[in-house]
Amino acid sequence: MAGGKDAAGYLRIQRRPGVGGMGGWVDGTRHPAGSYNRASMDDVMDRSALDALIDRMRRREARIGIVGMGYVGLPLALLFSEQGFAVTGFDIETGKVEALNRGESYIVRIDAAEIRKAQTAGFRATTDYAEAAGMDAMILCVPTPLNEYHEPDLSYVTGTVDALAPHVVPNQLIVLESTTYPGTTEEVVAPRLEAGNRRGLRIARDGQAGGNCLHLAFSPEREDPGNDTIARADIPKVVGGCSMATRELGMALYGSIFHRVVPVSSPAVAEMTKLLENIYRCVNIALVNELKQLAMRMGIDIHEVIEAAKTKPFGFQAFYPGPGLGGHCIPIDPFYLSWKAKQFDFRTRFIELAGEVNTAMPYFVIDQIAAGLNEHAKPIKGSRILVLGLAYKRDIDDLRESPSLTIIELLRQRGAEVAYNDPYFPQVGHGRHYALNMTNTPLENLGSYDAVVIVTDHSSYDYAAIVEQAQLVIDTRNATKGIESAKIVRC
Repeated sequence: MAGGKDAAGYLRIQRRPGVGGMGGWVDGTRHPAGSYNRASMDDVMDRSALDALIDRMRRREARIGIVGMGYVGLPLALLFSEQGFAVTGFDIETGKVEALNRGESYIVRIDAAEIRKAQTAGFRATTDYAEAAGMDAMILCVPTPLNEYHEPDLSYVTGTVDALAPHVVPNQLIVLESTTYPGTTEEVVAPRLEAGNRRGLRIARDGQAGGNCLHLAFSPEREDPGNDTIARADIPKVVGGCSMATRELGMALYGSIFHRVVPVSSPAVAEMTKLLENIYRCVNIALVNELKQLAMRMGIDIHEVIEAAKTKPFGFQAFYPGPGLGGHCIPIDPFYLSWKAKQFDFRTRFIELAGEVNTAMPYFVIDQIAAGLNEHAKPIKGSRILVLGLAYKRDIDDLRESPSLTIIELLRQRGAEVAYNDPYFPQVGHGRHYALNMTNTPLENLGSYDAVVIVTDHSSYDYAAIVEQAQLVIDTRNATKGIESAKIVRC
């Protein structure tokens, strides 16, 4: 079997020319490999129908529908298109659909040429969920934010499922990729699909009588905006299905575009896997954020400490402090799990504490701005402050949960006159949790601002020139490393 197993016993799937991407994928889909039970699959779905769908996936003839043409769904659609699949993108935003059908891109890191190339393979976009009836697989990549009480907001998931359910067809594979708490796929998505479809279709389960059914799985997205060092196809794909047959279909689907697929025993395991990955990062970032505040009081450069610590070749992974967490995953996931844990009479104290530390970081930045201005005998109220960077991390056009938004709002609340500069955002209006309505300010006359605050360390900024021209620089990202100036407050 091409590919073999890795050290943990998982199947390592390798694409081979002419084999349709399934070179290392055979009957042993259960992990550890080799415990696969074909009889259980025959109970759920007619074997010939299952094999026919898998064959279409191998031959790149399966029709793929992806709901949500955003930072996760659009790159995934392009990855399928690169492998020759005809992909239909679904989105409720007419503007996005029209742009894609014109061959245009609205995401900076995705070139319009990639959209046009995908169109030659059959890619198109639509707002009409009725077209889902013509798809062999539907992949849901929709937002899962928090509400104002920091509780899970699954309205995008439930709204999508409710719109999709009337149009599902027998033996169709439906995969949720949106980050969520364990149990969502089976406790929220499955019942709505069963209740909403017009054919009386049930979700495929091991051991149930054969016949027409729907196949439901969870496979967490692992998109990392701005990361150009790892090809998307090289990021292993975790898949958990509601039945063995579903898992087999999921592995066939993703094995056609990813070099390695990791099967797990259930959707809940796959859901928990994504939460663990991101909570691990959240907790460690909280640790260095707290240590940074202590180190500042002690007169120690925390960044120098981290650089020294990471020379240890084992037992340490470097994480870096900042002005707060951003993006869809790390600021959100801990709250999803802590909310779910309460249903089991369990309090995730460690995770909640990390969330508190990270959530407080924008307020810490405000205190440092106030302290820096105070050294110049100025209050925040009435001061002209320029914020550098709106995106949640460098060199991307993604505002989701960005600490910049909170920092700007806090400065405004304290009476500051705030402007921003970000090469990726000519203007910013309002979103689910902010209403800024601001226009990008050119990097001119920096000396006219009482303070310049570096919140996102875009690589296009000339930090030496910024320090030279500004009266005061508040650096939350260590962007001015190596630049010595009394103007700089590093926090």
